[in-house]
Amino acid sequence: MPNYDYECETCGKRFELFQSMKDDKLVNCPTSICDQGGKVKRLLGTGGGIIFKGGGFYQTDYRSESYQSGAKKDSASQATPAAAPAPAKESKPSGPTSA
Repeated sequence: MPNYDYECETCGKRFELFQSMKDDKLVNCPTSICDQGGKVKRLLGTGGGIIFKGGGFYQTDYRSESYQSGAKKDSASQATPAAAPAPAKESKPSGPTSA
């Protein structure tokens, strides 16, 4: 059940009310300050925020096991580069050349 924020339009008092989503909106000010039972309006609240605690949260934290094992294999193959082929040696003629 959520908390709803209200403000009395007569006395200006702001208050929170814990009520079910199925309950009707509050109409009259329930505070003892407001003798006239002023009209209240429900305020738009920010609601319950999400609080992340810890070292960090990443989109890949909750990937499947098959994805994680494939990613490990891929990163391991990129970490050890394949041996580059040796450059071809130029063949020089061995002997006198006639022009």
